[in-house]
Amino acid sequence: EYRISSFEQRLMNEIEFRLERTPVDESDDEVQHEEIPTGKYIAPIFDKRLKHFRVMEGFPITFTCKIVGIPVPKVYWFKDGKQISKKNTHFKMNREEDGTCSLHIEAATNDDDGNYTIMAANPQGRISCSGHLMVQSVPFRGRISTTQPHRTRPRVPEGDKEAVQERFFRPYFLQAPGDMVAHEGRLCRLDCKVSGLPTPDLTWLLNGKPVLPDSRHKMLVRETGVHSLLIDPLSQSDAGTYTCLATNKTGQNSFSLELTVVAKEVKRAPMFLEKLQNCGVPEGYPVRLECRVVGMPPPVFYWKKDNETIPSNRERMSMHQDTTGYVCLLIQPAKKADAGWYTLSAKNEAGIVSCTARLDIYAQWHRQIPQALKLRPGSSRYTNLSSQGLDIFSALPAPESPVLFSSPTQKLVESEEL
Repeated sequence: EYRISSFEQRLMNEIEFRLERTPVDESDDEVQHEEIPTGKYIAPIFDKRLKHFRVMEGFPITFTCKIVGIPVPKVYWFKDGKQISKKNTHFKMNREEDGTCSLHIEAATNDDDGNYTIMAANPQGRISCSGHLMVQSVPFRGRISTTQPHRTRPRVPEGDKEAVQERFFRPYFLQAPGDMVAHEGRLCRLDCKVSGLPTPDLTWLLNGKPVLPDSRHKMLVRETGVHSLLIDPLSQSDAGTYTCLATNKTGQNSFSLELTVVAKEVKRAPMFLEKLQNCGVPEGYPVRLECRVVGMPPPVFYWKKDNETIPSNRERMSMHQDTTGYVCLLIQPAKKADAGWYTLSAKNEAGIVSCTARLDIYAQWHRQIPQALKLRPGSSRYTNLSSQGLDIFSALPAPESPVLFSSPTQKLVESEEL
């Protein structure tokens, strides 16, 4: 057992804070919380907390703690913030009836070096505590006993303690992004936060190949310790699997994510291929006001009559469009009140265009059946006018052929309306 540095303690506190607020896989404990009556719950409490150990490589180590609560809390074990499955035979997890929980490692390896956290949860809340394990590959000045390596506390000068802690504090990612979807042509930023002593060096890989800094790729480190990979502007060639590798002289750690790049959308302002045309129809007939418009993304259409918006549910009017850009306003049947100026506006992110046309509605013509022509023998209206002193024939130009005019005694064909 040994005391950890304040830096390691802050690291474990941050791990515990994050775990208590994130979802976890189902616990391997067969605990049913529905059996306890409502109102008698007690939040989990640690009666005994985990401790910190230093152990020789190849030797056994056991973390133990004691948890109480009503109902019996479910228990979850984590290593460096990642849940330990009960199927992992390297770790043996045990729980006794008095609430004592243990995590046993039969033979510690360098990979076991790190922070171990146990979290207990029931309907009243979650709590967690952590213990640090330092795995040593060589003994300290021959003072560590081979029979009880985790109980021996060698006297090491303060300077050597710091060197030992630096040597065995492997990189650990406190913050790492998940799979991402980004748009071509825009800025993409991958952020992560890593701890370790000495300070780890970070390497970014795309599909297994190093990402080198250039005019579009930049690696930055903020004062808060957050490392960022900036890609600006993003292109299709940037899509793939990114791996961030953190390395120091005690080991390495990494995470991976999949970056999907959405193709850049070509934007074009709406444009009329065919505009609205002036038209007129008799009252009672259907009429179509139609045109053709293209644009990217596909535009949204607005109809107006005499500068007033036409609602889509207006009586006798229906609006239609298809994927080819055809747009139509159908009026059936047309009435006199429908006459006026109609405007279609097409709008998308790139711009807006409009066109206007006139619609006229005519009254229907009622055709009259002409009456039968009548024959008046022996006289005509012309002769009656002549008898009253009007010479009709003298007012007409002289005919080139006398055959066109008959004698007054000849029968003439005339209309009753004449």
